[in-house]
Amino acid sequence: MEVINLEQKFGQFTDHWHPHVVADLNDQHVKLAKVQGEFIWHNHAAEDELFLVVKGQLHIEFRTHTATLNPGEMLVVPRGVEHRPHTTQETWILLVEPQATRHTGEVEHALTRHDLPRI
Repeated sequence: MEVINLEQKFGQFTDHWHPHVVADLNDQHVKLAKVQGEFIWHNHAAEDELFLVVKGQLHIEFRTHTATLNPGEMLVVPRGVEHRPHTTQETWILLVEPQATRHTGEVEHALTRHDLPRI
């Protein structure tokens, strides 16, 4: 049991759209990611996904509307809901999702990561 300093952990990587595992919580991963630009449309058929903005601003586009999250704000995307995150500036996010969750859902794309580093 150690205190996790988020700023220090975010300082350990520079790549975008590549989650890094910082903790486990029951059968969930707590992940950090730096994001910038546009991600892909995807969903997670069997898992909910929690987004918490640490720094910057995150837009999560849905087919019917867009949600905008600022630092200290979070949103849970329910399982099966198609969404596309995007930003206009580098944004730091914390994600909580089941360990088996693929961050691009069933979509195979250049942004898909099969092995998530643990920091």
